[in-house]
Parts: sequence; C-alpha cells; structure tokens
Amino acid sequence: MSLSGNLGSPSKDTISSSGSLVGSENLPRDFSRLSLFSSGSATSQDEQFRSEGHAEHSLSCMQNYLQAGKLCDVTLVAGNNGKKVQAHRLVLSAASEYFAAMFTSNLRESGESEITLGDVSGDVLQAVVNYCYTGAIDIREDNVETLLSTACLMQLHEVVEACSRFLAHQLHPSNCLGIAVFAEHQACTSLLQEANAYTSQNFMQVIRNQEFLQLNAEQMRNLLSNDDLNVTSEEHIFHALMSWINHDPVERKRLIGLLLAFVKLPLLSPEFLTDQVEPAVGSDPACQTLIMEAFKWHLLPDRHFQMASSRTRPRKATLGRLLVVGGMDKNKGATTIESYDPRSNLWTVSHHMSGRRLQFGIALLGDKLLVVGGRDGLKTLNTMECLDMETGSWTQLSPMNTHRHGLGVAVLGGTLYAVGGHDGWSYLNNVERWDPVTRSWSYVTPMQSQRCSAGVAVLKGKLYAVGGRDGASCLRTVECYDPHTNKWTMCAPLARRRGGVGVAVANGYLYALGGQDAPANNPAASRFDCVERYDPSTDTWIVIASLSSKRDAVAACLFGDRLVAVGGYDGSHYLRTVEQYDPINNEWTVLAPLITGRAGACVIAVSNAHVQSVDSYKVLLCDTKTELN
Repeated sequence: MSLSGNLGSPSKDTISSSGSLVGSENLPRDFSRLSLFSSGSATSQDEQFRSEGHAEHSLSCMQNYLQAGKLCDVTLVAGNNGKKVQAHRLVLSAASEYFAAMFTSNLRESGESEITLGDVSGDVLQAVVNYCYTGAIDIREDNVETLLSTACLMQLHEVVEACSRFLAHQLHPSNCLGIAVFAEHQACTSLLQEANAYTSQNFMQVIRNQEFLQLNAEQMRNLLSNDDLNVTSEEHIFHALMSWINHDPVERKRLIGLLLAFVKLPLLSPEFLTDQVEPAVGSDPACQTLIMEAFKWHLLPDRHFQMASSRTRPRKATLGRLLVVGGMDKNKGATTIESYDPRSNLWTVSHHMSGRRLQFGIALLGDKLLVVGGRDGLKTLNTMECLDMETGSWTQLSPMNTHRHGLGVAVLGGTLYAVGGHDGWSYLNNVERWDPVTRSWSYVTPMQSQRCSAGVAVLKGKLYAVGGRDGASCLRTVECYDPHTNKWTMCAPLARRRGGVGVAVANGYLYALGGQDAPANNPAASRFDCVERYDPSTDTWIVIASLSSKRDAVAACLFGDRLVAVGGYDGSHYLRTVEQYDPINNEWTVLAPLITGRAGACVIAVSNAHVQSVDSYKVLLCDTKTELN
C-alpha cells in the first residue's frame, strides 16, 4: 500500500441498485470551486499569530538537547584546567559576538569541532555556556573577577555590566584602588568611573589602607593629578605623598621630585612650605625648583596671571562653597541663601534671610556674613544684619548713618565700606566705613559722582567704584579710593555705560560683567553680554570673552582661580544661569543652575573652615528638629 497515491484525481462513483453512491465518504473531494469567505466582505480579516513563550520554549528545548548531549556540534575546552563543555554553535553565536565572529568567519576555529579557550576557568566556562541558553548566571564574590574577565573576552555585555554593578556595590576604602586597576585592565569604563569616583570621595580613608601604599609610581602620579580628590587642604595631598614615599624609602625617595610636581605647592602657606615641605624633600634639585616656584607665587601676587599653571589651580574640594544671597525673583524677593558645592556641581538651600531685603550688599568678616542696607519693598534701610556661620543665627549690628539701597559693599583693610546707592529720594555719592572693633560707622571722602547699582571691589589695596547710574543715565566712569590719602581719583572709563554691572577681581585685574545702558525713562532699552578687564598698571580696559547671554543685575565674585557670574535679568526672566570664567583660556563655561532664578543677588566665596561650621550647624539643626518632633 502506498501513501503517495493519486489523491487529487476523482474516480467514478459506484451506484447501487437503489441509486445511491457507494463508498463516497472514502473518495477525495475537489474544493477548488468552493469559497470560504463572503464575496461581499469589505475588510480584510488577516491576522498575525504569535505564540507566547515560543522563544523561551525553544531555548529550553535546546538546553535539554545540550544536557542530553544531542545535536551538539562544538566542544569548548577551558585552557586553565582542560574541562570540556559541549554546545551548539548557533546558540553561542546568537548570544555572543565573540562566538559569532569565530563561527561565521574564515577563522581556523570555524571548522574545528573542539576549540581550546586559553586562560579560561572550567567552572566559569560552563556557567557562561549555560547563560547563553538560559540568560541567567550566578555572580559571587569568589567568581566575579574571573567571570567578568571571561565575559569581556566573549563580549557578553550584559554579564559584564552585571559583574560591574556587583563589584561597585563592594567598593570600600580598602579595595577601591584595586578594583579601579582591575576595571582598567578589563576596559570596563563604567566600573572604572565608579571606582575612581569612590576613591576621590573617600580619599582621606583610602590613604590609610595597604592598597594605597602598594601603588606603583605611575598609579600614584595619576592619583595625585586628580583635581576631584575630596580634601579640604592641599596639605593632605603632601602628607599622603610622604606616607607613600616613607613606606619604601630606599626605592621611592628618588621619585619624590617627579611626584611632588603633582602637589599644588603654590597653594600651601609659606609657613607650611618652610616647616614641612623643605625638611622632607631635602636638597633634591627638582623639589627645590618647585618650592622656589611656590614662594614666588606668594611673593609676586601681581604676576599670578603670568605664573598660572596646573599647580596654581585649586582642587575642587579645597575651594569651599559659594553663597548666593537674596535678590529679586518672581515672588518679588528671594529670602533663601543657596550654597554651591563645586565637587558635586549642585546648589542647595543652606539658610534663609531674616526677611525680605532687595538691593543690599554683603561682605564676609571672619566667620560672619554681613548684610547691609537695601530696601524691604516699602522703605530704604540703613540696618545691618549678621549671620553667624557657626551657629546659623542672625543678629542686628549698628546701622549706617545713611539709608541706602543699590549700594556697593567691600572689605578693605579689615573695615567695611558702604558706597553710594539711593536713599529713597536721591542718588548718593557719600561713602561710610564700619569699624568692627568700635562697631561704629564714619564717613570718608565722598565720590566725585553719584552712583547707584555700581560695581564695587578691592584691588591692590584700593577701593574701586565702577559704572552705575546717577539718575539721568548709566555711567562709564570709574573711581578709585585710596584709604591712606582718603581721596577718590578718576580712572580710565569703561568702553560703554553700565548700570547693574557685576564687578570682581582676579589675578591683579578688575572685571566688569554685563549690565545695561538704559535711560531712566526706558529701563528695557539695552542689556549687555560683553565683559571688560581693567589693568591698574596701565590704566586701561580691554574687552574679553562675552557671557553666554545679555543681562544686568548679575552677581560676580572670584571662586578659586576663576570668576563666577550668577543670575541676572534679561528683560523677561530672572535667571538661574551660573557660569565661570577661566582667565588663562579666556572662556566661559556653564555650571549647574540656581534653584531659584534671581537678579540683583549677592554672591560670595566661603572657605572650607566656614563651610564646616555651616555643615555642623545643619547637623545640629536636624537634631533639634528631631527632638521637637
């Protein structure tokens, strides 16, 4: 009997005597003349069928074949111990780019039934092959390193990332340097970044562990050159280097000149250089050259611009914090004080002002933040408040002799100056000075021009008043006050009139940022993004790189070796923009934006000593709140 008979050819029916077909149920039928669908159907009823779990079921069947040793077409041999693991080329190629390249190219291995994989552990090879079938693998402390290196070899990217996350969770000051070296060797970028970031954040704990002392010279150089190290002072970097040197002085003493170049000696005090650095390094010529460079930095402040280098650029953690106080915002007056952390590039609210105050000035005397003058929305103020950076409390100090808003404030010779402004009736040219010893205000010689919203800063022992408004128009003029002669003298004018100008000092130069040149009857007429720099030795201004946008009422100060421009008003919005200027490269870069957009705010840099006091206060405040709750 054949299964391949002529099934499609109908045979003649047999008719019984009664006229019925005999055996018709066993005869083939012709369906070609039949229709299964309505001829009047206007829409297609096509559909795609998808079997749920088909892929998983297929892989499960393949795994069963693997376990049974059926249909396997390749045997992998672990180079470490000779363990043999059978597999299917198709499954390995689908899971791994490494095996896909091996089996689908003209490589020798593509035609071999048994392939040896050098420097691969048998147990890990078995686990990796199983992963290709199941998508699951066990990661443990005892196998993660070999598993990661094998996964890197076989280009199993998800396994590499899973192992990297596992190791990142194990990071500790005692192992982070070793994990970083391993990650670099395996080209695991994400793990290397996490390990380096952990090392930087926990540097003071890392240097107390054996791994640090076992670094080679190249690794030590890379570590010391990292500007993200979390240290409050460059002194800690020097002590860390000497600890590493003294761990093996016979071999490492000769390297001190090479590695000391990565310690920012110019940022250490002359006392520390004399008492600590010089005795430790001895007569090494390279070290003596570096020490001389550091002393020149202290002796010749006027030449900082020319002497600037990587050794004069502070590490982020040694900068302290920026404080931005008050200003006009969309709620008609910000009362928050925001703090900027350069390492995290984040702003947080650190304090609140005691009340609304606009167009005021601030200064830092010791650990006290002084807020002077301004207006509260109803009247012009002559009051001065003091924020104790250690306790976080506000107190009232002696008021100025004159009510003034739009004033400029600066500290010169240990005394506080309040310059110009507006008293609610007229523009002012008078200037008064506060003595922190007697706690009293006294007038000094007035300026030659009335000025409100001028920029005020101290440069080379003199007080400068830049631009501003005199009631009729914005000003180009610049005046300079000498406290020894008690006289104001005119300096070279700005290239353009500037009211609401931001002013700051860096490397022996005076900088004027942004501002506006608008008549009193049309305050929205013109705003600037241009920046000018003044050289007191030549009494000249030059134009340098511009800000990222046009604005006035911008706050400015020196932060480390860079200028910072904060907030401002562009005619429509109170800005959150913060950018920093690199005087060496003449370029602005954007930092993290403020939490609250504000114009006419005041900004000041606070050292690490004061920051630690603020942080202690915040901890104390949190504890107090907990007790109250």
